[in-house]
Amino acid sequence: MRIVLAPRDFVRVIAGSAWVICGAASGAGLDESMFSFGGFGTLGMVHSSEHEADFTTTSFKPNGAGYTRDWSADVDSLVAAQVTARFTPQLSAILQVMAQQNENNTYWPHVEWADVKYQLTPELDIRVGRTAVPTFLITEARNIGYSNPWVRAPVDLYGLNPITNIDGVDLSYRTPFGNGIQTLTASYGYRNQNAPMFGLLKVHDNWIITDTAEFGAATLHIAYQKAILVVPHLDPLFDAFREFGPQGVALADRYGVTNKPATFFGVGGMYDPGGWFLTAEWGTSDLHSALGRSSGGYVSGGYRLGKFTPYLTYGKSTADNLSDPGLSVSGLPPALAGEATALNGALNSILSTKRVQSTVSAGLRWDFLKNADLKMQVDHTRIGAGSSDELINLQPGYRPGGIVNLISIVVDFLF
Repeated sequence: MRIVLAPRDFVRVIAGSAWVICGAASGAGLDESMFSFGGFGTLGMVHSSEHEADFTTTSFKPNGAGYTRDWSADVDSLVAAQVTARFTPQLSAILQVMAQQNENNTYWPHVEWADVKYQLTPELDIRVGRTAVPTFLITEARNIGYSNPWVRAPVDLYGLNPITNIDGVDLSYRTPFGNGIQTLTASYGYRNQNAPMFGLLKVHDNWIITDTAEFGAATLHIAYQKAILVVPHLDPLFDAFREFGPQGVALADRYGVTNKPATFFGVGGMYDPGGWFLTAEWGTSDLHSALGRSSGGYVSGGYRLGKFTPYLTYGKSTADNLSDPGLSVSGLPPALAGEATALNGALNSILSTKRVQSTVSAGLRWDFLKNADLKMQVDHTRIGAGSSDELINLQPGYRPGGIVNLISIVVDFLF
């Protein structure tokens, strides 16, 4: 019998199951009927063929594999602990604390989730607090490597929105249809987070509407997100552009990242009858600024042969303009011409960070223990001309475009 769970329920069940597996009945006098505990983690190493820049999974990390380290454990490694409390049949709460590489290059734990849920009716619930951003198909299982077939969620799509949680409120309405379940969710909140490249990112007035339908072995997901984006660290750059008159004002208005609307639309689906799986997602975002308009997607499939699952993935991402002529230096005094040239260079360095690439990935998962797997994955990425592909720590010898090959080895586990 195949049990169909909504993504949020799947994650909550993992915590409870891990608690039972670990023999938590001995736990410090806590009421077992009220509390459940568990955790998950990934230990991994990644090698990159690009030695003039670092590969990492998110712009919120300061370094990765390539230039900083030939083999890096920081790209995928993490560990998390989770406690779920059910106070009454209607009232519950969840707290998840995670340790992974932070923007300041430490592993100091942070609160990934912390919410209180109230079941208003059998179909309708409300959550208040910090919850997962429900943008993608596997949003709530995004960090749980053991629950996913790959080493990491395909960055061709998941790189469009690196923010994984939101502080606010959401409403979910679940209703059966035929032999399936449909879940409509509306979320509202904000998130402030530091990124080494851009400083503090402020996302507020963040609305997300999702619809997830699960029937049999199939899951379909659709999402729309709209928010206001502010990147204060970039304000001085565009203020400097405004000093150059109308052409500078026009560039600042076009590319500035203060109170700019940001939108995302995505669709995804998965079919997993047990012996094999096929999944695909696509999404597009528009940040109405120098961070630009981007689209990405992937298709992936695998076949389960006992404890082994070989899989293949193809991903592709595109973006709008990767460069701009910027300020005209014609007729400017030498001092101002030099400043304008520097401003143009800074603008184009931001524009080139948008991901333009195609990736072919091949991997093998081995479930060598009941609650642990070993994965090996090879990624061959062809970067578009003029794009740095969101690689970080670019060195003087780095040239945009080209090919990057990755070798990843990870162990995922539950505890």
